[in-house]
Amino acid sequence: MKMTVIQWTFTALTCVVLAVLAYLYALTWLESRQAQQLGSKLPYSQTTANPLHTAVVYFSRSGNTALAARHVAKRLEAQLFPLTAPDYQLGIMGLAHAVKDANARRSQPDILPDVTPHTIDLAEFDTVWLGSPVWLYSPAPPIWAFVEHNRFDGKHVVLFNTFNSHIGEDYIAAFKAKVMARGAKSFEHRGVLRGRIAQQLTPEQMLKKIDDEWFRVGN
Repeated sequence: MKMTVIQWTFTALTCVVLAVLAYLYALTWLESRQAQQLGSKLPYSQTTANPLHTAVVYFSRSGNTALAARHVAKRLEAQLFPLTAPDYQLGIMGLAHAVKDANARRSQPDILPDVTPHTIDLAEFDTVWLGSPVWLYSPAPPIWAFVEHNRFDGKHVVLFNTFNSHIGEDYIAAFKAKVMARGAKSFEHRGVLRGRIAQQLTPEQMLKKIDDEWFRVGN
């Protein structure tokens, strides 16, 4: 018995849906595995008795930006401030929220997620590093939310990102405009390309790239 056009269409759509679900589950499995591996890395703890002049504020979902943030803090003897956003926990629902909210930011940039801490007293710091992964070519919504609710009066702000493929220069320009409007005196951006999810730099390679490109260690 021949299949009708409707039956062929339904079968094709079913195959597409199953393929998408399989991809999402594979991606969340890889993210969870990656987070577990990165979580085993020793956290940075500030040991110097000297006054701290640099703050590193960051959001990380699977641990890559957290690793970069800890490395930056170690290099600069800075104080770390991790941000959390419950909507984006590891797993299929967190990934779905991340994609949905990153896409919504394109047309509704004022709709921002809840982050903890909501505000941080940055008065004692001269420089503030703001770290975030890149979602749909833009810094992730939690770091935008943090900027919206904090002041950077007279400070040098450094946005740093870890990303898989590409970051939009228009989003970097918009982020710069946002922090300058919140009082920053200067701004710069640094990023590290890790590669696609199945062919990424190892944690050690990523940190070496940060040393080579951001801090010129050994050059």
